[in-house]
Parts: sequence; C-alpha cells; structure tokens
Amino acid sequence: MASTSPDMKIVNIGTRRSQLAIAQVDMIVKHLQTAAPGPEYRSQVVSTMADENQVKSFQDFNAKSIWTEELEKLLMEKKLDVIVHCLKDVPTTLPESCILGIICEREDPRDVMVIKENSAYKSLQSLPAGSVVGTSSVRRKAQIMRHYPHLICEDVRGNLNTRLRKLDAEGSPYSCLILAAAGLKRIDLGYRITQYLGPEDGMLYAPGQGALALEVREGDEETLQLLSSLSHQSTTLACLAEKSLLKTLEGGCSAPVGVHTDWEGDVLVLYSTVTSLDGKQMVEMDMKHTVKTIADAVALGKELADRMISQGANVILEEIRAGLR
Repeated sequence: MASTSPDMKIVNIGTRRSQLAIAQVDMIVKHLQTAAPGPEYRSQVVSTMADENQVKSFQDFNAKSIWTEELEKLLMEKKLDVIVHCLKDVPTTLPESCILGIICEREDPRDVMVIKENSAYKSLQSLPAGSVVGTSSVRRKAQIMRHYPHLICEDVRGNLNTRLRKLDAEGSPYSCLILAAAGLKRIDLGYRITQYLGPEDGMLYAPGQGALALEVREGDEETLQLLSSLSHQSTTLACLAEKSLLKTLEGGCSAPVGVHTDWEGDVLVLYSTVTSLDGKQMVEMDMKHTVKTIADAVALGKELADRMISQGANVILEEIRAGLR
C-alpha cells in the first residue's frame, strides 16, 4: 500500500459514534474523493454526550448541544476540519469560531411509522387504544398526544438497529416506532417503513430534518471550497427558514416545534406548529414568501415565528423550559 505523500493535504472529517452517522460521513467522503480529488479525506468517529448515555431521556439532558459539543471542541483545536451533522441536531447558535458551511441535498424529511414485524396494523390511525408508540422525541410525543391521545408514548433509545430490535423482541411493549425516513433510508432500512407521516396525519418534522450539514472553522476558505460541490440551494434556503423560525422561538433542537416546507416555484411555503407536551395546547400557522437568498429565508422564518409568538407559542415553550429546570 502506498504511503501518504508528506505534502498531501489531509482533511479530517468528524462524526458521531453511530451506524447512521458513520454511513453519512462515508457518503460525504466518497463524494469528495470524486468531486474534489487531491487531499486525503480521513473520517474520525467521536462519542458525544448523548451517545455515551443511552438511557437518559433527551429532554432530561437540559442541553442544546448534546450531539455537537465534543466534536466542536476538536474542530476549534484543529484536530478536525469538518463535522458532519444531521442538521436537525445542530443548535441554532454555534460557537463563535464555527460556521455552518454547507447544507447538502435533503433526503425525505418526513417522520415515519415502523410497525412491529408481522403486525396487522398499517397506520397510526388504525392502532387500538393503549398501543405503545416508541419515541424519545419531545416533538413527536407532543404531536401524538395532540392527535392520538388514545396512544401511549414511551422512550426508546439506542441506534436505529437497536431500536428496531427492541420493537421486534418477543414481549416488547412497543406496537410501533416513530423515526425519521432519512435515517432508515441511509442505512438501507427503508423497507421497514410502514407509513409516511405528514401534516395530514398531524405529524410535522423537526427543523432541518433530512439534511446533512457540514460545520467548519470560520475563515477556513480552503476547506469550504473543497466542500462546495455538496451545497444544495433549495435545501439550504428551506432549512435556513426552518432554523430561523426555531431560533426566534428560542426552542432548542429538542423542542416540540414541527415544520413542513414546500416550494411553489420561487415561493417557499413554511408551515409550523408548537405543541404542549400533553397535546392540549397548540399554535399552528403558515406563511409563504418569495425566497431567493439566505436573507429572504431567514426573514421568512423570523416573521412566522414572531406571528406564532403573538398567538402564544412562547408561552407553551416557556412552560416546557420551566418544567425542565
């Protein structure tokens, strides 16, 4: 095997320690080896706070950077050059010396239901009262409590394969899981999807869900240029509108804020809900604007969030934050 040339640029790309995260960084490396050949691209796997604790419920971490903090420390120390994130897990405010450099083309952003193997039920709507839905997402729990109050939500942690094993195990309490379509598809588990969930089912996805984001050090123009072929304009604008809304609402990446975006030519339609944890209160609203620039996208998200705040969305979120203190 040929050794690396001493003057060859090495680009260290970091990610979380999970099968999905590793599959995602492998996708990025494979693309870069073709689109930006020359450097050696090395992937580095790092355990984050949430990876280390597979028991604690997400809302109990009481931190907005449970997926990113350890990776960002290595980025700032120049031990990493790029971090590959699921955009939905990225806090709305980054460390001063870090920027979200690239947002890649989005996979299907919707949530899906995955039913227990050999079950006769094929939709959330058909599940009988008392059925247990496995999810650790505050947003998903709140939406299910709103639209399916006859169902019971229980935490389920672990990587995707672990959660599926828990679902299928003999004597498992779970009737189904609610997961992200994108994650299942990226590790070739799309065949397990029973039902795609959308606004018509009362289920909106997390801001940024389905998109990969590449975080780099501020001012690292050389790395940004290497990554530039991964940037996807319509995904970037839609996701930045969604994250602008989340930031204005001051909700962390685990807040019960759901979104759904659609393009009508150059017009971006942004629909959002904020739901209380018991499902009894909800603020929902939509807005559409022509969006051609990042500034347009950020403005749309902020304006919709401001209108939702005027209708009480901030009250719901503040009650949730107070309960976690």
